[in-house]
Amino acid sequence: MNRNYIFTSESVTEGHPDKVCDKISDSILDAILNQDTEARVACETMITQGQAIISGEITTIADVDYETIVSNALKDIGYTTEELGATNTINKNKHFSIKHNIVSQSSHIAQGVDSSDDHEQGAGDQGLMFGYACNETPELMPLPIQLAQKLSHRLAKLRKNETLAWLKPDGKSQVSIRYEDDKPKAIEAIVLSTQHSPEVTNEEITSQLIEHVIKPVCGDLWNENIKIHVNPTGKFEIGGPHGDAGLTGRKIIVDSYGGMGRHGGGAFSGKDPSKVDRSACYMCRYVAKNIVAAGLADRCEVQVAYAIGVAEPVSLMVNTFGTNKISEEKIEELVNNNFDMRPAGIVSQLDLKRPIYKKTAAYGHFGRNEPEFNWEKTDKAQKLKEESGI
Repeated sequence: MNRNYIFTSESVTEGHPDKVCDKISDSILDAILNQDTEARVACETMITQGQAIISGEITTIADVDYETIVSNALKDIGYTTEELGATNTINKNKHFSIKHNIVSQSSHIAQGVDSSDDHEQGAGDQGLMFGYACNETPELMPLPIQLAQKLSHRLAKLRKNETLAWLKPDGKSQVSIRYEDDKPKAIEAIVLSTQHSPEVTNEEITSQLIEHVIKPVCGDLWNENIKIHVNPTGKFEIGGPHGDAGLTGRKIIVDSYGGMGRHGGGAFSGKDPSKVDRSACYMCRYVAKNIVAAGLADRCEVQVAYAIGVAEPVSLMVNTFGTNKISEEKIEELVNNNFDMRPAGIVSQLDLKRPIYKKTAAYGHFGRNEPEFNWEKTDKAQKLKEESGI
């Protein structure tokens, strides 16, 4: 039954402490995959004022310099001064220390995941993964999370090109959309919080963010009735690792669909593609997006589940929320005939053994037209449409 409601999603910038950790973990993953495409990587980062700790299970022949990777990641984000707790020579001063404790993947896990003459590559763990797509935006993403991601990304863009030179790396956005009959109708509210230099006033921050960030992102959706909250606490000078501790994998809803589509609970960053927490979520997005692009449904959620060490999924479900043009059973049949949901098949179809993951660490893993993001392609849509008979 169609209904009216307000739905809210949030995003954070790359300078948010949790996203700093995601970027460090994915930067380490990329550095390893650049040398060893068969590596097994599960890299976790914790960061706080003056310190980063790298841990996890990594099995690889690659030789990487963890301290340099952390230093470069912080520099890329914009944490390059002592004021922010990091410099270009992080590991050579007293302002920031880097520790790492890396061990190899458990041999008991590896025997189920690795392929051999008598064993097909199995899933890296049990679990359930979701993918989602809808026709609310050109990217086939929910409107609330898409606008929130664009707001956060624009904050970073205007900081880096110095259009708004007072901006600092840490920041958050939140967008509330009013739905009528399950369709997005208007922006109800926007919350934008950003770290800033001390010399700028609250009035200047608000007026400049509305003019340079909010209005350009909203475009035709802008109207004077939108409730806008900018830096509601009044001051946001201390941010990033200086203001709050961060952990890899703590922004899984920001990373995916902003709460509109369900999430199985497994984080993405720092994990090589043998981990279905990451690769199967990418595959489910690929499947759902092609179903919507083919016109088989207006909204689509795909769930897949695995047993550790087993290649074939234990379940596959397609939910179209009553928007399907053909039966969901027929859509599931088309999915089984056109997509290989086994771990090795996913890696092969999406070409995931590449150092492409650092770019995913901020502003969403989905809904971005990046050339490396093969899970965003709609190259199966025409075939699905033809085989569906619609």
